[in-house]
Amino acid sequence: MKKIFNLLIITALLASIMISCHKGIPVESIKLDKQELYTHAGGTAKLIATILPYSATERTITWTSSDNSIATVSGENYIEGIVTGKAIGTATITATTKDGKFTASCTVEVVNPEPEMIPVTGGTFTMGNSEPYTGPEHQVTLKSFKLGKYIVTEKIWHAVMGGDVKPESKDFPKQQVSWIDVQAFIKKLNELTGKKYRLPTEAEWEYAASGGNKSQKFIYSGSNNIDDVAWYTGNSKNTAHPVGSKKANELGFFDMSGNMWEWCNDWWDLYSDEPQTNPTGPSTGDYRICRGGSFANPASVCRIITRVCINPDGTGVIGFRLAHD
Repeated sequence: MKKIFNLLIITALLASIMISCHKGIPVESIKLDKQELYTHAGGTAKLIATILPYSATERTITWTSSDNSIATVSGENYIEGIVTGKAIGTATITATTKDGKFTASCTVEVVNPEPEMIPVTGGTFTMGNSEPYTGPEHQVTLKSFKLGKYIVTEKIWHAVMGGDVKPESKDFPKQQVSWIDVQAFIKKLNELTGKKYRLPTEAEWEYAASGGNKSQKFIYSGSNNIDDVAWYTGNSKNTAHPVGSKKANELGFFDMSGNMWEWCNDWWDLYSDEPQTNPTGPSTGDYRICRGGSFANPASVCRIITRVCINPDGTGVIGFRLAHD
């Protein structure tokens, strides 16, 4: 009788274990690797879902979009959701566990990757001054062109090039990019848009920073008071700031003094004192031109006339804005 009783207990325990194994380890939560994501129409980006605990038995996920006309999502291998931008706008991508009890969401913004451009009417101006490396003064005549109102932001960069951007950084200037990196961005942007964006020439940059045909001959781009128009060592707290958070210059351009150095297309060389028309700089060289100064520089370096030379594959507190004929 005792053996039969023990056998019944063992059988009951085995049944309990089998039932427990059949039920498996339940899901407790789900999370995504991003809360915000940026792409362009036709662009794709990846979301990764994590089901917790990692030992949970059921790991199937359903992916949905709040607006398939803005962005769609597919999840062929469950934990990955491939987001495709369809049209400019915002949609919410949601990952849901099989039992429907747990969800995680990401806001997807499909952006226009083209920068806001300001037309610059051509004209003749005096470029440079009498200081070493920024002189001699010489007359330059430029045809009309367009220039980006802002430095290219993190959001626009990642919408074109992919990768992750922290939501709090989306409106900050893209930095730590070399001249070579910028060429890759421009190539991809031009393929997307069918247009011919480029970096400004040094002469175009200085003409626009000086206010073009509306120039008031300010020391900094838009003012003689640097605190009005620029982030520099005196007010930046040693960090970059969102684009457009200071006053614009005479033509409506922001941050052409301070915040972030800006690449120009030209190779470095000393100026000639001869008058020039639409100069593009030397045909070859070792270094490219950067202008404008940055948040990490004193006021004297953020003057319009300041110019420095940087190796084309160099990075740092350097960004860029785009030009177009």
